[in-house]
Amino acid sequence: MSRNTTYHRDNRGFTLVEIMIVVAIVGLLAALAVPGFVKSRKQSQGRRIMNDCRQMDAAIDQWSVNSGIADGTAVDSNAASTYLKTAWNPVDLLGNSYAVATTGTGQIQISTATKSSLAGVGIDWGIY
Repeated sequence: MSRNTTYHRDNRGFTLVEIMIVVAIVGLLAALAVPGFVKSRKQSQGRRIMNDCRQMDAAIDQWSVNSGIADGTAVDSNAASTYLKTAWNPVDLLGNSYAVATTGTGQIQISTATKSSLAGVGIDWGIY
């Protein structure tokens, strides 16, 4: 009695080498993409802080002009907040306080902690 047996090997799976190559490629792509996402997020935060600061600065300007306040007068943030569509927020997106001074030039400043946290992402802080 002769047996004529043929063995069929099931080759539908992936080998360990193929899986390792795919994992390496995915890791490489993630390593290239993550720094870009982090920088974009920081740029977005910086732009939001700048926009909030500009709005509060404009509200102070409108309050001082409408109330006849002279330059060099202490800013009343409660009175100036009536010129904002949203509530007056004394802290920025990162939790650092804005420095509110007197009317005129430099009436509101972004904290140095915020500026240093967002350094190197291309934000021009301008007069703030």
